[in-house]
Amino acid sequence: MAVVAVYSVKGGVGKSTIAASLAWSAATLSRRQTLLWDLDVQGAAAFLTGCDAANGSRAASIFTRDLEPDQLIVPTPYDRLDLLPSDDSLRRLESLFAMIGKRRRLARLTEILSQRYERIVLDCPPALNELSAQIIRAATLIVVPLPPSPLARRALEAIRGELAYHHKKHPPLLPVLSMVDMRRKLHRDTVAELPDWPIIPMASQIEQMAARRAPIGSFAGASEPGRALARLWTGVERKLVEG
Repeated sequence: MAVVAVYSVKGGVGKSTIAASLAWSAATLSRRQTLLWDLDVQGAAAFLTGCDAANGSRAASIFTRDLEPDQLIVPTPYDRLDLLPSDDSLRRLESLFAMIGKRRRLARLTEILSQRYERIVLDCPPALNELSAQIIRAATLIVVPLPPSPLARRALEAIRGELAYHHKKHPPLLPVLSMVDMRRKLHRDTVAELPDWPIIPMASQIEQMAARRAPIGSFAGASEPGRALARLWTGVERKLVEG
């Protein structure tokens, strides 16, 4: 079992798009039993996989153990892919963690879920707080989408610095240049400066994910953006297998 966290300290960088696509790829391309766990109160992961928003305010109850994850997990329209949706109750996780005092609660929950799932993909909120600390303790690999800017490398180093400060040991990071528009010189220069980073282009097919409420691989897998996201998953899987 492996836990892949898609994490960024800021929103609007394609985080949920990448999380939904990686989860779909794990289930469909790698044919692994996969759980997409939405930890962002915006609920984009559910929307992008064609699932309805969660009813009520129960998602936080998993962390207090008032509910078991199985009571909230729902199937998606895709074989081998399930969803653990978010809701507004996640807004109080910071105070909840302070109350229960369990620094590895998320890690323990993923260990329990590993009895059913080979891959767990976390769509993380854009924040640096106790929830992100729990995510770091649970993750096997952290995928970090970054905008194509000369500051991308500095942003990654800042994240690494924060992780090293708060966590003596943390999982490896996989930086990704997201929303790349090669018509723009700044973006081309950034790609040339960081040739080893995976690239996810800005493209209408990716925007269609929100309109269709479906991962790109399910309707435009042969397109260049679809292939780019599939290649990203291949790189993730390779890192997981290599350890």
